[in-house]
Amino acid sequence: MSLRFFSLAGGPAMALAITTIATLTGSAAEAGPKDRVFFDSIAGEWSGPGEIVAGKYKGTKFTCNLAGEPSDGSEAGIKLDGTCRVGVFTQPMSAFIAEKGTSYTGKFLDGAAGKGLDIVSGTIADGKAVMGISRSQLNGVLVARVDDPKAMNVTISVKVGQQMVPVIAMTLARQLDNVAVGSIR
Repeated sequence: MSLRFFSLAGGPAMALAITTIATLTGSAAEAGPKDRVFFDSIAGEWSGPGEIVAGKYKGTKFTCNLAGEPSDGSEAGIKLDGTCRVGVFTQPMSAFIAEKGTSYTGKFLDGAAGKGLDIVSGTIADGKAVMGISRSQLNGVLVARVDDPKAMNVTISVKVGQQMVPVIAMTLARQLDNVAVGSIR
């Protein structure tokens, strides 16, 4: 059995996980310094468990290790790289989100033209990023919430009929350097 990020990017779960953003993010607030602050705050190493909560692979648990770097240009954004693991299967993960006018654009994996998703819109407010995701006929939303500087919750939902259905949920913890620091007498 081949698990291509839980068949999210190409299979039913991912298809389900990508259907809602275009309809949810109709009007975007103007991107700006507060957005850069948000992306700077999520830079660094993150690790934690997740689960597919709907679709064919419902109940599949996984663990991800991700590293984020804020964009180095004048626009707000971030680049994430890492891996997610299901049992003995490991899948490389990557995402790039960049400010585009008053919204956001980017790609998850290699984008909708490949086996991933396109980020087609987005807003940031109150420690939460809401990014529209799309692939073919599917639309969805990725929500990343940072209520604590050491924890981030990520949910991917897709539009099924007239409602949004959560498909993937992750809880990531910031990985801190364990270097001991002491004083010299």
